[in-house]
Order: sequence, then structure tokens, then C-alpha cells
Amino acid sequence: MFLSLTAVFAQRFAYVDSDYILKHMPEYASAQRQLEALSAQWQKDVDQRYQEIDRLYKAYQADQVLMTADMKKRREAEIADKEKTAKDFQRQKFGPGGDLEQKSNSTIKPIQDKLAKAIQAVAENEDIDMIFDKNSEVIMLYANPRYDKSADVITKLGLKPGAFAK
Repeated sequence: MFLSLTAVFAQRFAYVDSDYILKHMPEYASAQRQLEALSAQWQKDVDQRYQEIDRLYKAYQADQVLMTADMKKRREAEIADKEKTAKDFQRQKFGPGGDLEQKSNSTIKPIQDKLAKAIQAVAENEDIDMIFDKNSEVIMLYANPRYDKSADVITKLGLKPGAFAK
């Protein structure tokens, strides 16, 4: 029993603040800007599509009294078709598994992999058994700053702690 307790107390733990580290990585800031620009452009496209639908609907309402039943059906179908197309476009760009999510994964994943390798290297160099991320789902009620290895990871990435990427 004494040996197993000693083994438990001999484990070394540390934590990192991944948000803090990522703010130091110029490639992460660049990727974020790229994704924000792409998202803004797609949102602009979505907004334009819905503005067109709104314009068509208002024109339909204004002209409705002068239309035959067949003309009404055609205009309603046109509006419904444009609305479906706009919703499909929005889902394709912003929905689960959509273009934005795929682009985010392909852009951010290499950066996260680089971060993970640096964390692993720091852990191995300092003989640390476990490193937690202060920003993850694991609840850390208290963390002694003495065990914060974020600056070591930033240094391992070849960057300077304390100076955020612009």
C-alpha cells in the first residue's frame, strides 16, 4: 500500500493556457483573420440573397391585385425557389459540416498539431506526467502559477512569451 501511494504522489502535473499560447502564434492570428473574412463574405452573400427575396415578395404583394391565379402561382413558386436556394446556400456555408467548418478544420488543425507537439516536448523535457489545458472542459478549481507551462510551450514554438501576435 505504501508503494502505490508513493507512486501516486510522485506523478508530476502541469497546465497550459492554450488561448494564451495561440495568441502568441502569428499563424493562428492569420488563420483567424482569414476565416473571419471568409465568413463575412459568405454572410454578405446570404444577406444579399434574402434582400432579393424580400424585394421579390414586396413586388409580388404590390402587384398581386393585378395578377391572374396562374401568374400568382408562378411568382410564389419563384419566391419559394429563391428562398430554398438561399437556405441551402446558408446551410452549405455555415451549417454543421459546412464549408466554414471544413475550412476552419483544415486551417486550424495544423496549428493545433504544432501546439500539441510543443506541449509534448515540454512535458518530456521536464519529466511531466500530465499537462492539462486551463481552457478545456476539465474543471480546474485552482492552479498554482508555478505549474503553468504556457511560457515554456511558447518558447518551444520559437516565440517570445508576453508579446501577442498582431
